[in-house]
Amino acid sequence: MSSAQDNEALLAKKYSGKMPRPPVFANKLEEREFLKFRLAQALRIFGNRGYDEGAAGHITVRDPIRPDCFWVNPFGLHFRLIQPSDLLLVDHNGQILEESGQRDGPFRILNTAAFMIHSAIHAARPDVLCAAHSHSLYGKAFSALGKTLDPISQDACAFYEDHALYTQYNGVVLDETEGLAIAEALGSKKAAILQNHGLLVATSSIEATMHYYIGLERACQVQLMADTATEARGEKTALIDPADAAATAKMVGSQSGGWFAGSMHFMVLEREEGVKFQSSAA
Repeated sequence: MSSAQDNEALLAKKYSGKMPRPPVFANKLEEREFLKFRLAQALRIFGNRGYDEGAAGHITVRDPIRPDCFWVNPFGLHFRLIQPSDLLLVDHNGQILEESGQRDGPFRILNTAAFMIHSAIHAARPDVLCAAHSHSLYGKAFSALGKTLDPISQDACAFYEDHALYTQYNGVVLDETEGLAIAEALGSKKAAILQNHGLLVATSSIEATMHYYIGLERACQVQLMADTATEARGEKTALIDPADAAATAKMVGSQSGGWFAGSMHFMVLEREEGVKFQSSAA
């Protein structure tokens, strides 16, 4: 067993029974209600962090009742305004289903790019519950460098050998082949830098996706700052040793760790908004 695994096992034993755990649901309807509530919260967190760029950006979550379908934010409604009733349930043919609860109104529109990217990811990755893509500032800037992140900090190690680079920018993603190519580039990893475009994160929970998207955005910011500072002195940014980076990745880059860390963002939102999930499922 590696030292990272030893440490993880010791932490699990020490805090057994004390750590928060993902909720357990009475039935699939209750689970659907919670995921919609959580997805709307996640979108508002994006909005509060300034990850909006006009109508660009989207987060999706796989439906627990119809796993071949996913919920997504409607085209044209600002992240900060989105509530569960605004979300669209979409199948893999791009059809908006009536189960979404929306019948009419100006925001019953599916973002074509959201569908092309996310439908391909959800189809290729049964392990992915939630995927997020946006044109956040530092991720967009870093994506123009055409490279992956370097292991220059403990936090950046969360993405060590677990993020991809998609280099073929072909304009706005409007056709199926582009979405499939992005999903292929992502492979089994949890994140991707889309060159000249932005960031993409896909994980097994909404909370982990939020944590790692925010972490990836920050890691891009930190590397831009560090590289600029060292280059100004004619030096190069110091890298963490590959073995240490890999060991650290196991500690700070797990799906369960992402859920735990990500849940704290939702705690803050619930305190600020004064609203928590209340099930109405029978």
